Amino acid sequence: MAVIAESIDAPQKLPRIGILDTARGVALLAMASYHCTWDFEFFGYLDAGTAETGWLKIYARVIASTFLFLAGFSLVLANTPEIRWRPYFKRLGVIVAAAVAISIVTFIGMRDEWIFFGILHSIAAASIIGLLFLRLPAFATLLIAVLLGAGIVVDNIIAPFSLHSAVFDAPWLWWIGLSENLPRSNDYVPVFPWLTPFLFGLGIAQLAISFGWLRSLAKLGPGHNLVARIGRHSLIFYLVHQPVLFGLVYLLSAVAAAPKPDPTLTYLKQCQASCIRSGSETMCRSFCQCTLDKLQAQNLFSPLESGAIKADSDERINRIALQCSEQAQ
Repeated sequence: MAVIAESIDAPQKLPRIGILDTARGVALLAMASYHCTWDFEFFGYLDAGTAETGWLKIYARVIASTFLFLAGFSLVLANTPEIRWRPYFKRLGVIVAAAVAISIVTFIGMRDEWIFFGILHSIAAASIIGLLFLRLPAFATLLIAVLLGAGIVVDNIIAPFSLHSAVFDAPWLWWIGLSENLPRSNDYVPVFPWLTPFLFGLGIAQLAISFGWLRSLAKLGPGHNLVARIGRHSLIFYLVHQPVLFGLVYLLSAVAAAPKPDPTLTYLKQCQASCIRSGSETMCRSFCQCTLDKLQAQNLFSPLESGAIKADSDERINRIALQCSEQAQ
């Protein structure tokens, strides 16, 4: 999955907070380690679905939340005591251009899982929405962030009250994050629920300014270490690191190719990684095991794996999916 927040120079009246640059640098290095795992999975050194399940799934979400929190915090620093429109639009334009470039490149190279709304798209959208909150009291911003967080709990835990709807399935509404059916993507960070950490960062920054905490924050950590320097050049690091890592793992695969995985394990991992986007892990494990058993019993597994039959157009597979879905509920 791909994650980033661009550095912002605070106005001269506010101190440069080195610990924020360091935190951003740490998040960038964490992101690189996650993408390295993704690359090893892509070339077959790890089981399919490894990077999208278990603790790595949580790891990726923590990294994304950190970037968005820092982006919200930085938006306040960059636009206090007043909105600096020229730097704002310059920064926004760079992020939008980079996001569009990533969409184009992934659409050409990985059309089945292209990035149509990744972390850069999310930061750009949140930066626009965040303007509405810059002059609100901190408690109002934080209250809205809490309400959004509560909405996430309702949507994911209290199933009858799910906020997702087929109304949002239109491609031009995918950015909202409430669609019921979506194409796969290597990095999907929609406004809902990912505006939440952004608003928390924005609200905390408002609190810090109101209570005069910025001077103390500026003294918490140095801003001239290597990690902080990486944090100040985060967009460049983001755009460069994955092609470098991907190329290195590709070279490794050319010298020592990964062993071929067990196709049944690959199927289960991929099925569960796709399923948990809209269901619990327990339900998805039951559903995927059920479909595997029925596919093998009806001699459909090998043709499906080889591409001789297509899952989205074969009535037998659709019937199996429906039966297993009813059993897993």
